[in-house]
Amino acid sequence: MVDRPGTRHAISGNWATLLLPIDADDGIDFAGLAEEIDVLIAADVDGIYSNGTAGEFHNQTEVEFDAIQELLAERCRRAGMPFVVGACQPDPRLSLERVRRAATLAPAGIQVVLPDWWPVSEPEAVDFLVMAAEAAAGVPLILYNPPHAKRVLAPAELAAVLAQVPDVVGVKLGDGDVAWYAEARTHLSGIALYVPGHHLATGMREGVAAGAFSNVACLSPAGAQRWTRQMADDLAGALDVERRLQAFMDEHVVPFRRDGGYSNAALDKLLAAVGAWAPVGTRLRRPYRWIDRAEAERLRPIARAMLPEILGPS
Repeated sequence: MVDRPGTRHAISGNWATLLLPIDADDGIDFAGLAEEIDVLIAADVDGIYSNGTAGEFHNQTEVEFDAIQELLAERCRRAGMPFVVGACQPDPRLSLERVRRAATLAPAGIQVVLPDWWPVSEPEAVDFLVMAAEAAAGVPLILYNPPHAKRVLAPAELAAVLAQVPDVVGVKLGDGDVAWYAEARTHLSGIALYVPGHHLATGMREGVAAGAFSNVACLSPAGAQRWTRQMADDLAGALDVERRLQAFMDEHVVPFRRDGGYSNAALDKLLAAVGAWAPVGTRLRRPYRWIDRAEAERLRPIARAMLPEILGPS
């Protein structure tokens, strides 16, 4: 068992992701990105993180990476908003350089992914995370190990790896059934686990989740924050919201991936367009396909009817 008292909730609650506004010429709209950060700060989310899947970390130049992180750090520092930098990159050498540069911005944490061209063994995963910890120079690390990673570590495997790298204080991951939660409680006590946003109430009920780097915040950062706070006082009500969130996702969002072959980033940008809270748009950087904005317009009244607690009434 990994046991690290005091680290579990260092980064907790509802963390909103940056989504890149992409212009018609495939460039990043940095003015729109700055506006988006300001909206997230005004929503009083628990924190903001960059360069997850929804931030298209896999489709940026290093110059763009630096510009995104510097913009985030400057605005968050000015507002006193916690932030986490995603130094994710499938190439381990580029990832380590991103970690080194991210550390100079003094974020609350740095998120990394395991090298992804060839699935790593457990010793290779440990070696990479040790190198990342050295590059982070004392900034805590969060491992991003989503269901689509080439090597997805089960709770016991995560415990074996993380026991050797104490600088990794949290893991963003996909959850599972009752048996998975039992394994997580057994093996990962003291590690902050960040479950999918639309499963957060279940994660709280099971005593496992520290929070979420949240797809619900893609839909509405302010609504996701209200829902997260509800969990402390009205968990039963929050679980009812979660049931309807999952129904909305399963009926209206997941089919774009299952039947249309769209990426998770496309789905997250669709959610942001449904919520219409910032000038993000649905466009992804080529070659990845995006969902037509008209679909967001179609889904908006459905989402408001199903999820008034998140989006407000029609």
